[in-house]
Amino acid sequence: MNNSFKNFQEKRMVIFGELVKRYWNGNLNSADDLNVLAREIKERYDFKDEDMTFIMDHIRVAMGLDPSGRHEFDDELNIIKNSREIGKPVIAKIAGACEYCEEEDCTCVESCKYEAHIYKRTTGPEIVDNNCVSCGKCVTNCNFGALADKIEFMPVIDLLKDKETPVYATVAPAIAGQFGDNVSMGQLRSALKLMGFKDMIEVALFADILTIREAFEFTHLVKKEKDFFLTSCCCPIWFNMTKKAHQDLFSHMSPSVSPMIASGRILKELYPNAKVVFIAPCIAKKNEAKESELKGSIDFVLNFRELKEIFTALDIHLSDLPGDDKDQASLGGRLYARTGGVSFSVKTVVNRLEPTRLIKLRSKKVDGVKGCKKVLDDLSVGEDINANFIEGMGCEGGCVGGPRTNIETQKATKAVNDFAEESLIMTPFDNLNVMKILKQLGIESIEQIIENEKLIKLLTRE
Repeated sequence: MNNSFKNFQEKRMVIFGELVKRYWNGNLNSADDLNVLAREIKERYDFKDEDMTFIMDHIRVAMGLDPSGRHEFDDELNIIKNSREIGKPVIAKIAGACEYCEEEDCTCVESCKYEAHIYKRTTGPEIVDNNCVSCGKCVTNCNFGALADKIEFMPVIDLLKDKETPVYATVAPAIAGQFGDNVSMGQLRSALKLMGFKDMIEVALFADILTIREAFEFTHLVKKEKDFFLTSCCCPIWFNMTKKAHQDLFSHMSPSVSPMIASGRILKELYPNAKVVFIAPCIAKKNEAKESELKGSIDFVLNFRELKEIFTALDIHLSDLPGDDKDQASLGGRLYARTGGVSFSVKTVVNRLEPTRLIKLRSKKVDGVKGCKKVLDDLSVGEDINANFIEGMGCEGGCVGGPRTNIETQKATKAVNDFAEESLIMTPFDNLNVMKILKQLGIESIEQIIENEKLIKLLTRE
């Protein structure tokens, strides 16, 4: 066993942190500089000479590039400087690690909780791509670095240093509590603005807009006891599972985009020259941003674990910063981060729209890939699940249980609940920020949210 490969998830973040520090400070300008970094990583972790290609490929993936298998750097930095997007595939397979993985330690076979089974190979893992729902479990379960998701921050550094380009950070509701017990969202906003972001905006604000839209959709589509509605709002894993394996149910799925996509589309409508970076708890959002019908809405996606490493690399201490607090989203919008949050939020608006409605919203909340698969299978065979609003989230606990969070799920859920309760806005219907955005888009009444052609285009999948 070559112990240099063990615990590679942590070593990968060290590689990324060194890249950020050197590129940000102007000390990464040539292939020779990348070679120096590769040699330092080799010596720090006692890798062998024959492992250099493995190290170099991890440096490439941490830059947002595909692994090449080459034992030398060439034009990687030029590619990054001229890059305006990170291409597919999101998850890269890197040769050189599997041969050191002993059978009893290998988690590849059992890591996928759906149907994209991963099998151990001496040359690297193989993934059944047409079944993959991008949950990211295979990446986080591989402790030897044979699988890695591309990191999308190197091109963002150049954008942040370009004073002519406004760059907005939109943050997932699950971000509450992820950077320390005593770190406020206002301090997080201050840190991002210190880095050069124009502002930090809660994606929960756009969840409020989509909540109102889905409430209208529910009232229009669920008229009889046997009618039901699948929300697509949050989770690309849930959406992909339905689309790929349950086409019979797809007509019941809301056509709405996710709050992430809505945030990018609306911000770019209001600020045409802006770039938008989404900060997420998961890997699936990287893939969602690159889907053909959604591409261009979000420019780059970072996750919480990567952002934590960025703050460390740039010597930014969140707890020392002043708080720049803004109340942007409702309690309901912020609760999208955990299981049941979407159902709760939509129900509050349905009850406001039709307080005397005979067919009440009865929700079914499922989380985890296995739970999502079971409820879809049950619906497909006509099983009575005693619900007409079905909310699925691919990670256990919801987004707070994502594979790239910094704290454990139970603690994250409490942090989200506490932050939601701090909101002065009780429901999406009461959010004046929503009305302000709608008026900027030429919408004068809440009912026009499902009638205005411009907004329909912004909030709907093609």
